[in-house]
Amino acid sequence: MYTFKKGYSAEKKRILAVLKECFPCEIRDDGGKLTLSYGAIKEMVVWVNGKLHVDIKPNLNVSDDVIIDTNKCFRDFLEKATGYTAKQRVSMAKKKCKND
Repeated sequence: MYTFKKGYSAEKKRILAVLKECFPCEIRDDGGKLTLSYGAIKEMVVWVNGKLHVDIKPNLNVSDDVIIDTNKCFRDFLEKATGYTAKQRVSMAKKKCKND
């Protein structure tokens, strides 16, 4: 679950546009949840409910090059969708763990 930076809307239409920009594959709208399969991701389901929710099932039978490409696409997606860099997301996760 990911929070949105101020100024980044939690609209499904915007998230779909970001997914299309970051993942060159078919994206299905399954009852409000956006689903795709790409590279090392067997299935990724994305939905917005105040926060960005992402559920991933990995494809373990791929090469290292495919894993690296998929990881880059995913990190780019998260940054463009939430407004937070990977470093900022790690920092926020660490703070959350300390408070829990």
